[in-house]
Amino acid sequence: MIGWLHPGFILIIGALFVPLFKGKWKQAYLIIPPLAALIDVILMYTGVFREIPFSSWHLPFLGYDLVFGRVDKLSFLFALAFSLASVPVMIYSLHVKSSSEHMCQLVYAGSALGVVFAGDLITLYFFWEIMSVASMLVIWHGATEKAHSAGFRYIMWHIAGGIILLAGIVIYIASTGSITFDAIGWSSSSTYLAAMLIFLGFIINAGVPPLHAWLPDAYPESTVTGSVYLSIFTTKSAVYVLARGFTGFGPLMWLGAIMVIYPIFYAVLENNLRRVLSYSLINQVGFMLCGIGMGTALSLNGATSHAFAHIIYKSLLFMSVGSVLFRTGTAKITDLGGLYKTMPLTTIFCLVGAASISAFPLFSGFVTKAMVVQASAFGGLAIVYVLLQLASAGVFEHAGIKVPFFTFFGHDSGLRVKDPPLNMLFGMGIMAFLCIFIGLYPYPLYQLLPYPVDFDAYTAPHVIESLQLLLFASFAFFLLITSGIYPPEGRTISLDTDWPLRLAGGKFIWFVKGPLTSFSNWMDGNVKRIATDFSALGGEKEERVFIGVSVMLALLFLAFYLIVELLYQWIFS
Repeated sequence: MIGWLHPGFILIIGALFVPLFKGKWKQAYLIIPPLAALIDVILMYTGVFREIPFSSWHLPFLGYDLVFGRVDKLSFLFALAFSLASVPVMIYSLHVKSSSEHMCQLVYAGSALGVVFAGDLITLYFFWEIMSVASMLVIWHGATEKAHSAGFRYIMWHIAGGIILLAGIVIYIASTGSITFDAIGWSSSSTYLAAMLIFLGFIINAGVPPLHAWLPDAYPESTVTGSVYLSIFTTKSAVYVLARGFTGFGPLMWLGAIMVIYPIFYAVLENNLRRVLSYSLINQVGFMLCGIGMGTALSLNGATSHAFAHIIYKSLLFMSVGSVLFRTGTAKITDLGGLYKTMPLTTIFCLVGAASISAFPLFSGFVTKAMVVQASAFGGLAIVYVLLQLASAGVFEHAGIKVPFFTFFGHDSGLRVKDPPLNMLFGMGIMAFLCIFIGLYPYPLYQLLPYPVDFDAYTAPHVIESLQLLLFASFAFFLLITSGIYPPEGRTISLDTDWPLRLAGGKFIWFVKGPLTSFSNWMDGNVKRIATDFSALGGEKEERVFIGVSVMLALLFLAFYLIVELLYQWIFS
């Protein structure tokens, strides 16, 4: 049994040393923090660690005991997924020269691990806010006007979510006297408001409609590598805390069921590949939240295993689309096509990711998503079951077919670019291997799940049902092409739930810059004039004093004094 070093701190502290290295030495160093964090997670054992210095990763704070290292099956599974994904994603990012971008990405990943291992609400909030700021900086490294605007809107959403979460935590601690982060109870009237606020703070980060628009707005504006990091941590950290605090909460199941359907329509119409994948990400998180809301052993196993698989295949899809953007300078469907001829390896990796997210047999999504769907069937939730099945077909239509077809096949755009650099190919290769490995041999993953697994994905009924859904989605894609809806028109603008807020925000900025500023300037000028008049009273040039203004001010003061005196006598007489 060994002492424990927090893997989140390995990444955060490791980020501080990035600027000290240059060139090849920097590339060699960048692999060390995520690899060390992964090894640290693998060597973990279940329990709260109490045998190392620094108060056993317990820290006294205002009479409470902050726990930085609560490890059980749930936290271990998410920590393994985060740290495992961080290694190939960092390899994929080695060509990036910006030290500040690497630092923000490492801090982002480290703070997500801090959320996963937080054993109390105060520690959770501390890392939650670091994660928000770090992810905003990752977006801002897109270094365009759109990236800066999207990053600002992104942080406004997360500041609002953080304030709501903090209010809930404060009320919860005041009501219960405990800061322990476990299941948040709704039964007591004293904790109902606190639980509601905490829940709302969590689902904002999960991207639950209509509180989701920050995600497809911001993620596509980051750098090629930044979008990959963003696809991993924020929403899955929210999935973890919801699984920890709100398992079996019925409304969460229905929110997840809506969530799997709503983004499909936007993903079908979008022209930007990274926006398609962003909406697809919301859809996939919906499966996880639906499983958590059901609250059964099978559904929770499905939700957590699907989160694990999703982290891998979604990052692979963002990597492949990012490689295309890196080489061609565009991620617009209408500008791409025919790239399989000169980007064969990227094409293969994208197809692996597309097959995985579509739950195609022999790929990772097939052995995880089915648990959530089957749990809804076993629970007699007919409406939820139908929605999940329709969503599964929709995922294959937009992420499984649309993305690879219009990017690498379809019409020939005439672009002749090569596969990306070796480090990017190697990072994608690792992710593709994991997608196939989990799909072929899911039992190591099943052993890590919160509950014992009694589920076999490779039964004849399940395989036949999945192939039927995939065939149905293929037919729908064919109809969209023949109807002229595909490829989507490049000038199309999708209005999502953030547009009313954008319009209101624009009017508010106009009010601040226009009428409010004018009024402020007018007030400032008048106050300065009155101050000048008063200062002249003590000056040598008494002829500069405006007698009328002085008399008026004196009368106003006397009138105010008279009103106060009369009110005092009336109240206390």
